[in-house]
Amino acid sequence: MQHTDFKEIFKKFEGIKVLIIGDVMLDSYVWGAVNRISPEAPVPIVNVQKRDQRLGGAANVALNVQALGAEPILCSVIGNDLEGESLMRLMATNDLGFHGIVQSFSRITTVKHRIMSGSQHLLRVDSETDKNLNEDEQNDLWKKITALMPDCQVVIFEDYDKGVLNGELIQKIVNFASERNIPTIVDPKKRNFLEYRHVTLFKPNLKELKEGLKIDFDAKNQTQLEDAVNQLRDYLQADKILVTLSERGVYIQSEKEKYLLPAHIRSIADVSGAGDTVVSIAALCLALNLSDNLTAALSNLGGGLVCEHLGVIPIDKMALLQEAEENLV
Repeated sequence: MQHTDFKEIFKKFEGIKVLIIGDVMLDSYVWGAVNRISPEAPVPIVNVQKRDQRLGGAANVALNVQALGAEPILCSVIGNDLEGESLMRLMATNDLGFHGIVQSFSRITTVKHRIMSGSQHLLRVDSETDKNLNEDEQNDLWKKITALMPDCQVVIFEDYDKGVLNGELIQKIVNFASERNIPTIVDPKKRNFLEYRHVTLFKPNLKELKEGLKIDFDAKNQTQLEDAVNQLRDYLQADKILVTLSERGVYIQSEKEKYLLPAHIRSIADVSGAGDTVVSIAALCLALNLSDNLTAALSNLGGGLVCEHLGVIPIDKMALLQEAEENLV
């Protein structure tokens, strides 16, 4: 990575359009003080002090892509309900367009309600459906995807197992992108883990890798890690596999290259949202056809940076640029 002009790379991010397909959701927070236990049951009483709603799931990936200077285009299906309207208002507030969003009367919008006291997470209540899209919903989404993808330089699959993505739709999207030489990158979950054949880059974390292949191994043993990644790459016929290893960094492997990059020493406040940042950075690197080593290194840096902050926040582009110039030489 010697003589890498990071300012030039980050400038090029600004010309990229990214199609993000997957499950969007609202992250709802209630903060309050706990001073006593309920007389009705042995549970804390939370005296509400503040409420907040944020974009979550694939929408948080869109915020990361936007923070890096690129243009995100979200494609998803949400409910035609009050929560869906709240989500779209938040999208508008954050300058995200609706032209890839399908609203359905037969689904509800996914909301994760978190009850917080200070920095302590007391309870989470989820409102969601995880059933697959019906035929009409899938057809409507497919029309959006085929209309929007030709103008994009990279496609992100952001799968949270909420039903927007399924095996049939995934392969149609991969084939459509491949015919147009548009790279595809996947942030997977359990249900569709092995459905993403022939994608450009597949990005599981260590837990997802083990569960997806139904194997166990010692991640500290690089040979065992490489064998697992080889098994996954052979099955998916993916060009590259990028595995996030938490405090051990990241590992990337393609046909001719493999790199294990250690994590940078940081004060970790919250790991939430780190995967969203990693996939966003990696997608832009794919769009620019950067090397595997540089893709993994920038993604590794960005994932670590957002872990220094409490809560799910998008990456700070200038902080990432500064760290890249200081550390990646």
